[in-house]
Amino acid sequence: MFVGERMSHPVITLTPETSIHDALALFRKEHIRRAPVMKEGRLVGIVSEKDLLNASPSPVSSLSVWEMNYLLSKVLVRHVMTKKVKTVEYDTPIEEAARIMADNKFGGLPVMRSGKVVGMITETDLFKVFLELMGARDKGVRVTASIYDKPGELAKITKAIAEAGGNFVSFGFFSGEDASTKTLTFKVEGVKKEDVKPLLSNVVKKFWDIR
Repeated sequence: MFVGERMSHPVITLTPETSIHDALALFRKEHIRRAPVMKEGRLVGIVSEKDLLNASPSPVSSLSVWEMNYLLSKVLVRHVMTKKVKTVEYDTPIEEAARIMADNKFGGLPVMRSGKVVGMITETDLFKVFLELMGARDKGVRVTASIYDKPGELAKITKAIAEAGGNFVSFGFFSGEDASTKTLTFKVEGVKKEDVKPLLSNVVKKFWDIR
């Protein structure tokens, strides 16, 4: 799966000369929290809702409404945007984009293709991918268990489920309690909850949860 398949598009952009008042109004209208800043077709920055709100007068300010609106009209996106923008390419693997965002605490990244901004990959887009990965909207028996981290263990589990007439709805593979184990969370249909332990007791080191 690549970023281009899951990004938000068409991308909503701002210009450096947009006032923060107009930028905030656009963010609220479009239900977005960040946007690339473009000048003459080039990416020159990125601005978040937090950047805009931090530049706005405090709600407890002694300024009048007229004074606040006047000040807001003078503060432009170019005054508060981040100029050094981290981007990802259209064909970047989705997990690589997630790693970059997590490591740098980014809420979203502009997506480039042939030197042009074609979308944004955001936290919300990644949450949707996670929902699919874990089968959150699908029915089935959900199992979390520890297995030994060695060749053939996964094959034993899939074989046991398949021979019992079960079908995997989702499958997640995570770090274990120590270097010798991995944690599995999967969802299956066609197998009863009470049959899971007997089916997998010879493979699974420890069952954490079955529901």
